[in-house]
Amino acid sequence: MLRESCVNVTYSISLIYNVKTPIIMKKLFFIFAFLITVVSFAQKERELKLNKDTNLIEVVYYHDNGVVSQTGTYTLDGKLQGVWLSFNEEGKKTVSANYDNGKKVGKWIYWIDGVKKEVNYENNVASL
Repeated sequence: MLRESCVNVTYSISLIYNVKTPIIMKKLFFIFAFLITVVSFAQKERELKLNKDTNLIEVVYYHDNGVVSQTGTYTLDGKLQGVWLSFNEEGKKTVSANYDNGKKVGKWIYWIDGVKKEVNYENNVASL
């Protein structure tokens, strides 16, 4: 009788485990995905300002340490426009980029380990 009870308890636990494990895993997955989304969107602070003369939205993004990360402008419909500058966490310029209505154009300059590299864009395609 004791042996039969142990078998029944073991069988019941395995049923509960097999039924609840996928549900628990789904919940954990969604919680994990939510946390990643929140962290990625909350990572950069920003300042937005509408320039009435150019009709562009000027934006400044910041690293977590308060140093400027990027500066640039958007069109009113959210497309990148004009010169965009990117900086590392120490405030050193890493990229100077140009956009026209959301497309990469003109000369882009990258500073990689203190070395300046240039790339030209035409019709959103790089030519080295």
